[in-house]
Amino acid sequence: MIAKGSKLYSIIFLKCPRCHKGKFLEANPYKLSNFNKLKERCPKCDLKYSIEPSFYTGSMYVSYAVGIAVAVAAYVLTLIFGLQLGIKSLFITIVVALVLTMPWIAAVSKSIWANMFFKFDKELAKKIN
Repeated sequence: MIAKGSKLYSIIFLKCPRCHKGKFLEANPYKLSNFNKLKERCPKCDLKYSIEPSFYTGSMYVSYAVGIAVAVAAYVLTLIFGLQLGIKSLFITIVVALVLTMPWIAAVSKSIWANMFFKFDKELAKKIN
């Protein structure tokens, strides 16, 4: 189990980087009506998620890296399962994997980006229910 207090907990469960209790996103990443929309502030500790306008533009770089990781994972899975795919089929498999995981990639990338700038506050987390 991933312990609260680690950045990995905040990233995987899409929680506030400072208190690890409040939700980071308005809705599930796959709810396309609120696609990739962040809450303005943490509902638990009132952390303002955006330091400056266009703060999350930098998460595009993280998104690229996470996308590459998903593409490599899709390729490795085809090898593990012993699928003998041609180059065209392999390309289509990777593109489908990227399209299906796109909402998750975008959400996790923003969470990773936020966790680079906000630090977990153990004392504050203890005070919050």
